[in-house]
Amino acid sequence: MTGGSEVNAAEPRMMVPLNTWILISKFKLDYTMLRRSDGTFNRELNEYLDRKVPANAIPVDGVYSFDVFDRPTMLVNRVYLPAPENELKCGIPEVEKPLSTTEVIPVIIFFHGGSFVHSSANSAIYDTLCRRLVKTCSAAVVSVNYRRSPEHRYPCAYDDGWTALRWVHSTLWLRSGKENKAHVYLAGDSSGGNIAHHVAVRAAQEGVEVLGNILLHPLFGGEERTESEKRLDGKYFVRIQDRDWYWRAYLPEGEDRDHPACNVFGPRSTSLNGLKTFPRSLVVVAGLDLVQDWQLRYVQGLEKQEQKVKLLYLENATIGFYFFPNNDHFQCLMDEIKGFVQSKQLE
Repeated sequence: MTGGSEVNAAEPRMMVPLNTWILISKFKLDYTMLRRSDGTFNRELNEYLDRKVPANAIPVDGVYSFDVFDRPTMLVNRVYLPAPENELKCGIPEVEKPLSTTEVIPVIIFFHGGSFVHSSANSAIYDTLCRRLVKTCSAAVVSVNYRRSPEHRYPCAYDDGWTALRWVHSTLWLRSGKENKAHVYLAGDSSGGNIAHHVAVRAAQEGVEVLGNILLHPLFGGEERTESEKRLDGKYFVRIQDRDWYWRAYLPEGEDRDHPACNVFGPRSTSLNGLKTFPRSLVVVAGLDLVQDWQLRYVQGLEKQEQKVKLLYLENATIGFYFFPNNDHFQCLMDEIKGFVQSKQLE
């Protein structure tokens, strides 16, 4: 550091592993090209630039995957499952057979990030991350290919998340344990963390069970400019004006950032007081993320409304640090997620 809140131009590159820096910088360049000043988005070019991978029936590192098309909802979910030992090729499980009749197998419903606009369930970076979650948590993972803005604004992503949650609970082959039910967790990064929160609120209101929320630097905000937004604007990949563009693309036209979708504990938000079944949360905050103040306020908001929450604050982590296992933050995060999921199974 030089002095005060100033950041030396070379310092960010020294604090972030080189391959992480290259990956996120590449995304930043792509995203800048894709956004238009009139609020539209170059979807065709986005799909070309976003490296995607197919599902794999042949297990890779003990995990196989397949895509499930739900005709009534038109949603495509990518499902990841631990491969049975000595199985060379796997497919969609028998529809009447649960994951296990004795052990509890957690089901993590994952919502990818991308500020509601970018990426998809079959993006290579999220395919890899979901596989790691399967291995780390001995879990099944359902990655949701929700509709994206600006073509599909609020509340489309939340509606698709809710549909995915109901689908998981109704799917026999995602059940496990002596109770023969789906043991569901919601997880997501950036906008995916935002979606997980809002789906969890609806689940609590309607009596649908969710055992936990795992939010990786969730995307929240508001009209106020916080200290971290001013201090880190443009320093580590993200500018305030970029975040503003994405909120304008997602929120209903004419709305501001104090809309409850963005400012979840703001002046127009719904109280969580009395929602006894709102799940406990693990909130991961990267210390180099410019919206960290909003994430920390989220944790405080949960605490004030008597909801169970654990904060994992990683001071020198930047957005996307979990895409590569090349830093101490990655292993710390995986250990925390594993402990968070397993602790419920031991109760």
